[in-house]
Amino acid sequence: MVIQDFTSQTKELIDNLKGVCTSYGLGNDGNEFKIITQVFLYKFMNDKFGYELKQLDKKLHQSDNWEQLIAAYSVNDYEMLLLRMNPDSAKLKREHFLSNLHNKQNQEEFAKFFDDTLRDIAFFNNDIFSVKTGTGAKIILFDEISNFITDSTQRDNFCRALINQLVNFSFERIFEQKFDFFSTIFEYLIKDYNKDGGGKYAEYYTPHAVSKIMASILVDNPVSNVTCCDPSAGSGTLLMNLAHAIGEDRCTIYSQDISQKSSSMLRLNLILNNLVHSIQNIIQGNTILSPYHKIGEGLMTFDYIVSNPPFKLDFSDYHADLNTRKNNDRFFAGIPNIPNKDKDKMSIYLLFIQHIMFSLSEKGKAAVVVPTGFITAQSGIEKKIREKLVEEKMLRGVVSMPSNIFATTGTNVSVLFIDKDNKKGDIVLMDASKLGTTVKEGKNQKTLLSVEEEQLIIDTFNNHKAVENFTVVVSFDQIRDKNYSFSAGQYFEVKIEYTDITPEEFETKMNTYKTNLDSFFKESHQLEEEIKKQLGGLIYE
Repeated sequence: MVIQDFTSQTKELIDNLKGVCTSYGLGNDGNEFKIITQVFLYKFMNDKFGYELKQLDKKLHQSDNWEQLIAAYSVNDYEMLLLRMNPDSAKLKREHFLSNLHNKQNQEEFAKFFDDTLRDIAFFNNDIFSVKTGTGAKIILFDEISNFITDSTQRDNFCRALINQLVNFSFERIFEQKFDFFSTIFEYLIKDYNKDGGGKYAEYYTPHAVSKIMASILVDNPVSNVTCCDPSAGSGTLLMNLAHAIGEDRCTIYSQDISQKSSSMLRLNLILNNLVHSIQNIIQGNTILSPYHKIGEGLMTFDYIVSNPPFKLDFSDYHADLNTRKNNDRFFAGIPNIPNKDKDKMSIYLLFIQHIMFSLSEKGKAAVVVPTGFITAQSGIEKKIREKLVEEKMLRGVVSMPSNIFATTGTNVSVLFIDKDNKKGDIVLMDASKLGTTVKEGKNQKTLLSVEEEQLIIDTFNNHKAVENFTVVVSFDQIRDKNYSFSAGQYFEVKIEYTDITPEEFETKMNTYKTNLDSFFKESHQLEEEIKKQLGGLIYE
């Protein structure tokens, strides 16, 4: 079966699960996200468990009904199989199998049996699948899903309906697929639940094109055994693209995000993309106030950092806690003041940039989404950050993106590339604002980059190629001369076109200019006289 069929069938499964939620009054409910993603994940883990057992045991691989065959295994034989499995794989007891739930769906209190099964899977795999909070508490894999139905008499039927959507489809034949397939599925799975709702800690979703560009520019040479971090991870799109560019088995992921929903999304993303070994490094917590990842008393440093931080956010409630001596080095350029009005417009992204610069390893690289105004601001924290990037030779370049590249915000954005090993200079400044095609997405305008345009940006940047009205390659000295501006447009050559004309043509042009000027002066004088008359009449009255 072709991959397009698997994609459409997987999307159909997601749609059917959403249909069940709608039928039981949970459509667009705040808990629908948890139900859809957790039931989907249970199905995925069940099928992957069977797939991996079949790789270990030929008898299971050749069986038409592996679950029925394995039910006859002794306890010791079954435990030996579990011990041989990959340590990053989910392990299931035989009573956890989907077939067991399906066969027992007519028993009394089926909802409780369903919830108990998922919770037992979560506890059985707690060491590798739980997300930690900043205080060290663990957030387990599954909730008690039936409790989201307020009418207790409908819970059994709700859980039966969910189970019956899972039994007619198998993920088993798609586990050989790689990042592109699962990134498409993940985006479809969360598309209705990752909107910027304008709340205090709204999730920020980075378009796939921007994520791909950031990763492809950061990782322009093969690397291995590296650490990758996103201090405002959201659903993990940036980290997944970065890990894919490096190789999922050649990097370790670290993240922190204050949103519980974002942390759950990222955990799901890691499971789908064979990065389970990094789940233990996902932290739900406040990166700016209480960064979690440390070595001894100091903050951990990373080889690669990607981030699309929130630009504006009210952090006045912990502003005073940031103004301490221990933060002087981390927030070297300062902490934005608390405005008298519109506290929700505090520029928190400036703290994230400083945190990222502080958290880079000796040869670390970073890519950060910033509002385009940052690259030209003539004073304040913005300029101090840019000065340090230049004076410490950490700047690799900037790509100014098309407007509306993010459908949820009208803010023009640029991507700032930092490289602590860029000592020789050769900084690439790119104006990609004229690329892309504008489409309508809901009530918003959105600009889409074609695959060819994405590659144009990547290749031109990585090849340090100067292209007229598109890119310039400049030195640190040139940037100092331009008052530390990172805007490509300020470095483009201004060209004046010269046209050879005869003396007669020149005299004709000058006479035309003179006639036009005389006409303008005459009209101006008449207008002045008319105004005087009107004003005189008003004074007289």
